Amino acid sequence: MRKKLPLLLITTFFSIGLMAQYYLRGEIKDEKGRLLPGVKINLHSKGRLPFYSGNTGAFGLPTTVRIDTISLWLEGFEPFKQAVNTTEYQVLTLKMLPATASLMKNRLASATKNLAAIDQLSMFSSFGESYSSIIENTFIDANVYPETGFALNIDRASYSNIRRFINNGMNIPRDAVRIEEMLNYFSYKSQPQNNTPQFLCNTKVTNCPWNNQSQLCYINLQAPKLNLDSIPPSNLVFLIDVSGSMDKPNRLPLLQAGFKLLTSNLRAIDTISIVTYGGGVAVPLPPTGGNEKDKINQVIDSLYADGDTPGEGAIRTAYAVAKRAFIRNGNNRVIIATDGDFNVGQTNEKDLEDLIVFQRLSGIYLTCLGVGMGNYKDSKLETLAKKGNGNFAYLDNIYEAEKVLVTEFTKTLYSVANDAYASINFNPQIVKKYRLIGFDNKKEAMTDTSSQIEGGEVGSGHSLMAIFEIETENNIVSNANVASIHLQYIQAATKRILKQQFQVPYAVEDIMQIEKPYRFSTAVAMFGSLVKESLFAKKYTFSDVIQLAKSALEDNNFAQQEFLQLVQKADKIYNHKKKR
Repeated sequence: MRKKLPLLLITTFFSIGLMAQYYLRGEIKDEKGRLLPGVKINLHSKGRLPFYSGNTGAFGLPTTVRIDTISLWLEGFEPFKQAVNTTEYQVLTLKMLPATASLMKNRLASATKNLAAIDQLSMFSSFGESYSSIIENTFIDANVYPETGFALNIDRASYSNIRRFINNGMNIPRDAVRIEEMLNYFSYKSQPQNNTPQFLCNTKVTNCPWNNQSQLCYINLQAPKLNLDSIPPSNLVFLIDVSGSMDKPNRLPLLQAGFKLLTSNLRAIDTISIVTYGGGVAVPLPPTGGNEKDKINQVIDSLYADGDTPGEGAIRTAYAVAKRAFIRNGNNRVIIATDGDFNVGQTNEKDLEDLIVFQRLSGIYLTCLGVGMGNYKDSKLETLAKKGNGNFAYLDNIYEAEKVLVTEFTKTLYSVANDAYASINFNPQIVKKYRLIGFDNKKEAMTDTSSQIEGGEVGSGHSLMAIFEIETENNIVSNANVASIHLQYIQAATKRILKQQFQVPYAVEDIMQIEKPYRFSTAVAMFGSLVKESLFAKKYTFSDVIQLAKSALEDNNFAQQEFLQLVQKADKIYNHKKKR
């Protein structure tokens, strides 16, 4: 036995030598040097065993060979494969696919074909809040630039934010006024409910109440409405800001009440998770069935505000949770609720855009709910919603929370169309000039020649109203169309690209004789232009808006009655300022 021991030791040491350990370390970046977390990594020596890069894009993997082959995969990037020396630190670069690179460009809310970008100045917003600087659309020569377009979406944050300023007796920052979102806030039932699989379109042409040399052209697009009995199961992640800045009644407590209202509508087939951030990132509720309402509500009630705001890490965590609970052919969505005051990690709009674009490729939607005042960062939440293939709302009270999360539940959380936009081709034989009211663009997008129009997400049954002010030619061809409308979108259920076309006949009606929804939408647009202090709002007053709105009010419509009260309050605020 003793004679065999040296041979055994020699064999053992020889085996250890054959199984020598190496440790491959490195980091993964994109072509612009940005670190990429969550990249799937395979080493040839490990077979099909997957590894992933960490939150900083770094990785460290044990291997038994000095020269190994590494394969990398991340959605939106070209597959990568390369032999590596495992004793050396590796810096690996993934190349974006063309579609991903396109998402990184500045996006326009509206665009006129072949029209050069114009650099203009924009007013700076105060109150300690941040808003993206925007440039108002002006009149365009239809003979030179007949084709224009705008993105479709259900964002309506601007209206409830404006309401918050007015109810507090304050003037509104001009860049906080986005007229298309004010129009989106209301439902325009100018036609029966749309139970068809495609969009419906209704148009009108009327005289312009503030300029007898112009006319108004209305485009009312109504999205298909999902059958409530057959809506797909949801995988929702509530990403809730519980940082110190949320410790006010109109912030975290308001969100807690709102999320409990949403929870009451959940089904057993729905899955809910909760991620919080404040002093750190936590997952107090892992994926849980919608039938466990008491458990969900207990977690919501247990939340309290404290600490800083690690928004970047929280967003990454929320998407990771959503991916783990991903429902194929379901409604997968992160709902971020915050005052937008990210102060840890990637905090500027550009960094947030880059972060959210990569997450968007996973097929998970994003809904942003803003709250608070004084340090409310509208610009950051708007950026997240636009880049995250999602929507954006501002909750200024519990009634708004109920409207967004209960009354309009399917509109907010169930998409029927993605990347939706409309191209309008005006007939120069009728239209001399045109101006799109609202859908104004960010200054940085207007001055970036590579910017493209960005389609939006449209929720179930949403009714969108767009208004053009047009100047017509003197000698008009009879029985002609004002314009043709080309609508394109990706059907959410099938992922197919669909196209529809509509015509806008030239048949001018008196604005006081047309259906009330069109007249009411005109009052909303006029009000937005006034508080924005638009150059095109010099020929009318708040009294004119009040008179027009009164003529269009529908019985028992609380939202319209409230609008009238807001205009009356704004009249006192802005006229008091002028008198002083």
